[in-house]
Amino acid sequence: MLSRIAAAVVPVAGRLTVTSESAAGPGAGSILVANHTSLADPAVVIAALRRYGVEPVVMATAGLWRLPLLGAVLRREGHIPVRRGTARAGECLDAAAAVLAAGRCVLLYGEGRLPERTDAGEAAPGPFRSGPARLAAMTGAPLVPVGQAGSRRLCSGGPAKQLAGAVTAPLRRPGLHVHIGAPMRVPGPLPEATLRIRAAVNSAWENAIRAQSR
Repeated sequence: MLSRIAAAVVPVAGRLTVTSESAAGPGAGSILVANHTSLADPAVVIAALRRYGVEPVVMATAGLWRLPLLGAVLRREGHIPVRRGTARAGECLDAAAAVLAAGRCVLLYGEGRLPERTDAGEAAPGPFRSGPARLAAMTGAPLVPVGQAGSRRLCSGGPAKQLAGAVTAPLRRPGLHVHIGAPMRVPGPLPEATLRIRAAVNSAWENAIRAQSR
């Protein structure tokens, strides 16, 4: 349902274009790691992935599961809550490993948080947490970096500004671009692997920026 909704809503809110370094898009059982710049990111990335027939399981902050309607959809579709700072924090990686073993893709955000800036300008990926590298080490699954640009023009800033952006987006129709990078393997110590993953996502983001500006 989330993929269908995103595929229907995002093209109304903006002009979505997608590029991929693999003509077929991400392979089954891939770890998809995207840059995180706004609350609209998941919808934009999910809509882009659906063009390749990929409907990922999303890892996201557990607070979203407490929202009445969205929480029900997330539970029904098997998306994975991330409970940072609790004794259950590691459960999300075990759940993601099971999803990957079943041949589905998992989408997560290495930064684990939004940038603090409130303007609509682009923000390069910030420091990454170790989750993507740990999941890759656990499963041996290929990791695909994903860069998106433009979602901050849909939704950024404080609550009032975010609401205004969402309401006016269909009139403004900002350009949105998602670039899907080449799959990579990230063996080695977690700190080095985490830096490599961040660099790959940053490269995908830079590709998205260049494509968006054309």
